[in-house]
Amino acid sequence: MAATTRVAARRAVTKRRTAKRTAAGRVVLGAVAVALTAGVAGCSSGSGAGRGAGGSGAAKPVSGAKKKAPRAAPKSIFRLIGDGSTAFTGRQPKQPVAKRLAPGQKPPQFVVFSWDGAGEDGQKLFSHFREVGKKYHANMTYFLSGVYMLPENKRELYDPPKHNAGSSDIGFNDTEGIRNTITQVRGAWEDGNEIGTHFNGHFCGPEGGGTWSVEQWKSEIGQAKSFVKRWKTNAPGLDGEKPLPFDYDKELIGGRTPCLEGQKNMVAAARTMGFRYDSSGVDNQVWPKKKAGVWDLSMQLVPVPGREFETLSMDYNFMFSQSGTMTQGDPDMHEYWGNQMRDGLLQAFDRSYDGNRAPLIIGNHFESWNGGTYMRAVEDTIATVCTKKGVRCVSFRQLADWLDVQDPETLAKLGTLDVGQAPEKGWAAFLGGAGASGAGRTAGADRVHASAGADKAGHEPGGPHPMAAPGR
Repeated sequence: MAATTRVAARRAVTKRRTAKRTAAGRVVLGAVAVALTAGVAGCSSGSGAGRGAGGSGAAKPVSGAKKKAPRAAPKSIFRLIGDGSTAFTGRQPKQPVAKRLAPGQKPPQFVVFSWDGAGEDGQKLFSHFREVGKKYHANMTYFLSGVYMLPENKRELYDPPKHNAGSSDIGFNDTEGIRNTITQVRGAWEDGNEIGTHFNGHFCGPEGGGTWSVEQWKSEIGQAKSFVKRWKTNAPGLDGEKPLPFDYDKELIGGRTPCLEGQKNMVAAARTMGFRYDSSGVDNQVWPKKKAGVWDLSMQLVPVPGREFETLSMDYNFMFSQSGTMTQGDPDMHEYWGNQMRDGLLQAFDRSYDGNRAPLIIGNHFESWNGGTYMRAVEDTIATVCTKKGVRCVSFRQLADWLDVQDPETLAKLGTLDVGQAPEKGWAAFLGGAGASGAGRTAGADRVHASAGADKAGHEPGGPHPMAAPGR
């Protein structure tokens, strides 16, 4: 994609302010996480207790009695961190083992469903899609906005770059909203999902993330971490809540910038703060590569059935191509628009599944735009693709883990395949030997650039293009 087109695609979104989340409409959810225990277990009794250590309390076996086999003492893996908002609880459960492809082996079809600004409000979409994920064995990535862990009355704690302290284009939260979000974040991690970041105040445009320096991005990332790590301090009344079961400094390895702006400087900052991937760019459905030392797992261009252009694989972008900036357009079109998004995502899936097997990246928001039709479209897509043979619906972390263990020559060879291009002589022949071929990816080399200018209808001059960045 030409540099000017990428810049236009990212900056073309009109700044949209979202109403603050308030206590109205929020329902207190019961905690669903498994209770954590902080006590350290004592040593088990047995003939090995205290041996060689001079332990006077070690019991000696009774003469003639049958000795019991020594039992390993259970180990405590629970350790509170900081003010108790987070805790180390050991390895994350339900994680697949990343294995290197064998010579000639067909790659899995990876699909990543991700959620920008993840938080639980009265719509209960976070909790709903957690259940959808469990039903269809799909792990996902939830990009948590840090300000959703900060109450309105502590808004001044957020000092965003180029804006006054306490500013936010998506508001802040309240005690019950934070409680509900904590419950879902905790449960999501225990389900095997990833908790990434959508940073904080969601500033786009002239003073948004696209204009921030590396140091300013470091500040933004550091604050996003701090709000997750200190919600017990910042939101009085939640002292009795269980901590989040992870060390966020280690858990946080990737994110997506608001409006897909500021990727270059954000990555330069983030790679020094533990990030392993980024999903803030625009790309085709091709195999990912590393950019500036982190995996570039960008949003992708996918078909819009019945139209002559492609758009980003995100609910907001489908919405904009259909109803513009109106989030509740013509009710008579809602079903059609949802079907159009679903079918576009399925067409994108099919051309990867039957073609180059490039991972499919899909982004969403917990929103009921156009009557909730996009949420239905996403759920239909999950139900259809995650049940297919050879498909792995994974988080970005799990995809990065898999990419990290592959032979670099294999990844280089996969990278020669264009959108939808299957190996001419089959996978066994294509990946059966060492070395990367230079064939492929010729006809589609300018695909992103061509798609950017293909929309001949419905694009207002100066307004956001349908392939532009998300509005939240």
